[in-house]
Amino acid sequence: MPDNDPIDRLRRDITDVLDPSLATSELTDHLALRMIALGTSAPDSPMGKVTSRKSDVHSSQTELRTAVGDVLYEHGLGPDRVGSVLAPHVDEWSPPTPSQLAPLQIDQRHLAQPDEIDVAYDAVVIGSGAGGGVAARSLAKEGWKVLVVERGSLPDRHSMLTEHLHTPRSASELFPFSGPGSDSETRQVLFPAHRVRSVRASRPEWGNNAMTLGGGTRVYGAQAWRFAPLDFTMATSYGIPDGSSLADWPITYEDLEPYYSRIEQDLGVSGGPSRDPWDGPRSAELPMGPLPPSPLGELLDAAADRMNMGTQPVPMLINTRPYAGRRACIQCSQCVGFDCPVGARAGSHNTTLPAALATGNTTILPGAQVARIRIGSGGLATGVDLVGDRRGTRWARQITVRLVVLAAGAIESARLLLDSANDEHPDGLGNDTDQVGRHLQGHTYGGASALFNHNVVDLKGPGPIISTADFRHGNDGVIGGGILANEFVPTPANALRSLYDTGLIDETTPVGSPTAERAMLRFARIMGPVQEVTSEGSRIRLDRRRSDRFGRSIARLEGTLHPEDLRAQELLSTRSAEWLREAGASTIRQMPKVTWPTGPSGGQHQAGTCRMGADPRTSVVDPMGRLWNHENIIVADGSVHVTNGGANPVLTILANALRISEHAARTH
Repeated sequence: MPDNDPIDRLRRDITDVLDPSLATSELTDHLALRMIALGTSAPDSPMGKVTSRKSDVHSSQTELRTAVGDVLYEHGLGPDRVGSVLAPHVDEWSPPTPSQLAPLQIDQRHLAQPDEIDVAYDAVVIGSGAGGGVAARSLAKEGWKVLVVERGSLPDRHSMLTEHLHTPRSASELFPFSGPGSDSETRQVLFPAHRVRSVRASRPEWGNNAMTLGGGTRVYGAQAWRFAPLDFTMATSYGIPDGSSLADWPITYEDLEPYYSRIEQDLGVSGGPSRDPWDGPRSAELPMGPLPPSPLGELLDAAADRMNMGTQPVPMLINTRPYAGRRACIQCSQCVGFDCPVGARAGSHNTTLPAALATGNTTILPGAQVARIRIGSGGLATGVDLVGDRRGTRWARQITVRLVVLAAGAIESARLLLDSANDEHPDGLGNDTDQVGRHLQGHTYGGASALFNHNVVDLKGPGPIISTADFRHGNDGVIGGGILANEFVPTPANALRSLYDTGLIDETTPVGSPTAERAMLRFARIMGPVQEVTSEGSRIRLDRRRSDRFGRSIARLEGTLHPEDLRAQELLSTRSAEWLREAGASTIRQMPKVTWPTGPSGGQHQAGTCRMGADPRTSVVDPMGRLWNHENIIVADGSVHVTNGGANPVLTILANALRISEHAARTH
């Protein structure tokens, strides 16, 4: 065949990087065809660059190994795709079997079609994730007639359990089955040096948050940290750095504590006892203990003792025993990024939304968006415009409502407010003082990766089993800080990619070789999120020159991390490396230092764009989540966060949504 034949060329490339014991003609043919198919479907992805050779020669050779590993381990380990080292672990590091699955609590029978919805509802809840699920349940239990509008769908469950390259945690940059999908609009992103790029939804810069029934809670890691009392008073405690808009929350830890406890007891949080030196008082202990320790967890625990560092189990919204009508975790190797096979992980789709449906007062409409909030006299919302696409045909409906609940995530909630501009509010709803969309934040991470001289991976999920909260605050020369924990069990493809990317194995190491396979079982990572210092210039705007397929203006993301965030990131990376070294790791790689300016933050922990406050000049909503000048529009997601804590924010989103939505149900 001629040299320029792409399949023949790729076969030769695969043979060059694959261990000879695996490089059969049948397997190399399959891998080549599969890589070309994936690369064709996403030409700008790493796979697309490899198969089209868009990269330079060196980088394409480096990327080739990770791309071959991606496809080799596309569905976990296969008996014909492993060498002698990984052969005993095929069943453990593969999707759960059908016999292990528990049925979903919501399926297609529970979902409405566009032609089935009514013309009027008491409330519309926009988004079905953490905040939206809680709000829907609160309102429905009080007798409100509720419509939940979810942009995503209820995807095929088999795919969400077996497709390792189409998850939010994959570095393949292929569209995840949990959304957003290939039909999603691009976003404009302003990068350093004033470079504006159009970014597709599978790229991390897009600010991806899952778009499916249950939102991010369908596939999240479920770490259930409370914010510490100091997290609510960051400006008072640390001062306001130059170039930042750091501020205190208008509520305190004590205001939120009863709601933290109720969520923990209601949805089910495991872990404890808390030994967090920055933790606030608790009115109740967690209802479930932690999962059993892992080999790596025991090494890290002993190392922390020698370092005089406090540790505790990671609090998680995952059942360690049957609880709230859901099964206990079976500790499969697939957790974050996948559907939970037994429903042990608490998400809106198996907790709050089924409870809302059970009242008989709730309708869930998937595959739909709210394109505009309509405003009547006195600034009150009177209804919303719905749009969607059903079997290739676009549709539009208008409904009237008494209450609008925004819970679409920090980017989309701000986008909708800005896109609902009218003659009286030409800059968007709640934006008379130019605050909507500002203070965009997420979590940059610090951490380190390591290899041990012996196996430390037991393939028992979820993975995070031990943590330290010592560095959340009290760090010299650093504003805030963050928790540290060992990482989730990676997929085989991600494990191999991490080893190449960090240089823990040489880039010439053959894929599937004994060296690579041994390293996959000796790999460990510690990491944690930095409490970012907010700034007004980190924000969401609209690019009104560009629109999506429904005519909605495209979101534009701007801003950068603050220099203080980089100091905190370096601190967490250094502490992670020290911890791994004391635990006995033989080779350690700290996360690279972040170079400033960085481009905007956001991602799955996106927050801040509808800041809560006591002064409409510097905030978007009041302390009860009500939009200034539009009191029947409330925000119940991470958009209202003034700061985002040095820990995963979902428990705070859930607790605050409970506080806000119960108040709305009683008072509107």
